[in-house]
Amino acid sequence: MKKLHFVVSLPNDNSYQHEQAVSATETAHRLGAEVEILRANNDAVTQSQQVLEVIQSKSSRPDAILVEPLTMTGLVRSAEAAVAAGIGWVVLNSDVDYLSRLRSSSNVIVFGVTREHTEIGRIQGRQFAALLPEGGTVLYIQGPANNSAAMQRTAGLESTKPPNIHLKTLRSDWEEASARQAVSSWLRPSTNRAISIGVVGCQYDGIAKGARRAFEDLAEGSEREQWMKLPFTGVDGLAREGKAWVDQGILAATVVSLTTTQVAVQMLVQAISDGTQPPLRTLIDLASYPALESLSARGKKAAVAKMGS
Repeated sequence: MKKLHFVVSLPNDNSYQHEQAVSATETAHRLGAEVEILRANNDAVTQSQQVLEVIQSKSSRPDAILVEPLTMTGLVRSAEAAVAAGIGWVVLNSDVDYLSRLRSSSNVIVFGVTREHTEIGRIQGRQFAALLPEGGTVLYIQGPANNSAAMQRTAGLESTKPPNIHLKTLRSDWEEASARQAVSSWLRPSTNRAISIGVVGCQYDGIAKGARRAFEDLAEGSEREQWMKLPFTGVDGLAREGKAWVDQGILAATVVSLTTTQVAVQMLVQAISDGTQPPLRTLIDLASYPALESLSARGKKAAVAKMGS
């Protein structure tokens, strides 16, 4: 029996996507399958072209394509072409509205595996409330404007943050360098530097790291020190990065979960073996790191110290 062959299309090669690729490769190898990794370099057109080339290939057509789409459309035309060609289609880290339609018109394996991005935002809202028990302003750095995950995380945050916590929002790609540039640009007007910020909250750990680097770049030592004392939070909680940065004190908190590729590849192999369709949508478990109780204790301690100063 030939090895199962999967293609995994990822939006970029940031730390989380690197881990996505590693998890896909290791899981496939353990289950006797093989994967090919494609990276779109944050370009939706490139991603679409790469996937269509795979679908149209006559020499190495895969058993399934796993894709984390860059835009809200979720590569619907590519999905339709893949299913028409008898290629399985798995959407990662994104909620799209076409999966049930594709499943109803074909026996090809079609499903999605995602983190519930709205719940990620809700967890961040609770983290901010714990860190700022008296309220305050959060410098909130979001992902790209046309990205569904970024939008859902913001919506979730808005639903749980207390009314006395206000957001000052910036935009960044899902990369450290982009966040560093965004924050550096925001810091140039002196009026922005005068805003009293209580937390720097970010939709990705790498964004948080880039934001910290922007504050480290400040020339004035006292101002730089003041910014660096703020709690920084992110999302992803990779063992060697986000979680480690919390343990090292670089970040105050993150939101952790498994990689979606690990779960999706396992489900694909099992579905092909059994000849069955997996659940249409599978959610990955999420958790605050550290626990909200720990963040609450930190927030109360900081509030008492502020009152005494």
